[in-house]
Amino acid sequence: MPGTKKSRRVTIDDVARSAGVSRQTVSRAINDKGEIDPETRRRVLQVAQEMGYRPSRFARGMVRQDVTTLALIIADVLNPFFPEVVSGVLEAADERGWQVVVYATGSELDKELAVAESVPNHVDACVGFLLHTGAIDKIAASGIPFVLLDRGGRAPAVPGVDIDFASGIRQGLDHLMEQGHRRIAMIDDHAHARPGTHNARRELYLAFAAEHGLPVDETWIQPAVNSVDGGAAAMDELLAAHPDVTAVFAYNDHIAIGAMRRAMRLGLAVPGNCAFLGFDGLAIGELVDPPLTTIHIDKRRLGHLAVDQVAAVMTAPQGSGVEAMTIDPRLVVRLST
Repeated sequence: MPGTKKSRRVTIDDVARSAGVSRQTVSRAINDKGEIDPETRRRVLQVAQEMGYRPSRFARGMVRQDVTTLALIIADVLNPFFPEVVSGVLEAADERGWQVVVYATGSELDKELAVAESVPNHVDACVGFLLHTGAIDKIAASGIPFVLLDRGGRAPAVPGVDIDFASGIRQGLDHLMEQGHRRIAMIDDHAHARPGTHNARRELYLAFAAEHGLPVDETWIQPAVNSVDGGAAAMDELLAAHPDVTAVFAYNDHIAIGAMRRAMRLGLAVPGNCAFLGFDGLAIGELVDPPLTTIHIDKRRLGHLAVDQVAAVMTAPQGSGVEAMTIDPRLVVRLST
């Protein structure tokens, strides 16, 4: 009728609160999955019926109800770092008979928050690469099993796979110093320099420089768009500010390759005039000339371990933690240094 206020749709969280259980328990009861007491299932279904709860169109039609659905949140499907991570997640999920739904955020705050708002209503568990603590907190508060890809110090209370950045960066910067470099600059990813984000690579670079008395400070850190072109543009800015730079540590291989190519076009010899060190260990680093020295991360294993952690969270007794898992990077020396 005109003037009548439209009632809000009952959500799975409403049912969970009324039944006094977690949203995961409601999901399992409604989808007739295991690991739930029959009396609890009966009570949850009764509460859901009385409240008029209807699963979303996504849950009813776009995913199967007889298997566990895992959300995988990544930053960018075009970033070569993520396909290997996705492959690892898919392999590990397939071994368990799970299905995977992939979300991409572009590392944008609004998209991360929107995905964090939506995901808990559509899946049974979540593995996510998220930069912003607000989005992380939102998914964690939903109660679904949730594991972070590369926690990086952003959310210590949330289970996740840690990457030992300290070890990797020390290996790389020690190598540059062994080659005689002291004026070592960093080209950073600008997305990780925004408020509300945590940037382990930047912090470790500055700590290493201070520890070894390198003649550099924060002005030797140049932000860049996360791309080959972004690395090239950042190299222009870096050389304008510090023409005496002899080595560049880049946030990742994409940025490092762009910076190295720009330096060579400007007439600098690599590594004679300026050496370049990447991070992540992308396959493309072997194909450029000269091949890129990098700090390699086993990205497929990162995906596998994340799914292992989700499985551990799903079966762990309530209130108990899960074993921490860590990826150890390794230095791969090639001709760019």
